[in-house]
Amino acid sequence: MINEVIIPILILLAKVVTTVVIVQFILSLLLAFNVVDFRNNFVAALWQSLNAILDPILKPIRRRLPDTGMIDLSPMALIIGIQVLILLLEYVSKRIA
Repeated sequence: MINEVIIPILILLAKVVTTVVIVQFILSLLLAFNVVDFRNNFVAALWQSLNAILDPILKPIRRRLPDTGMIDLSPMALIIGIQVLILLLEYVSKRIA
């Protein structure tokens, strides 16, 4: 049961979080280069909701990473960690079967 139901759900959730991190990164670039603006209500709401979802996950990572100035490496560290987690879950799923 674990390898048929729970592990695929965990892998799916990990992939969804990865996608949300990538969307937030792309939106931050669009905001930085003035392609989109906070005056647009949809952009502001999307930015606030993405930050509300990811800040609880990224804050502990930011505390542990060294200060690099303007470059935030925590999303990249999170994506790498999620990919490692996915590999481990797939390995466990194959070992259980």
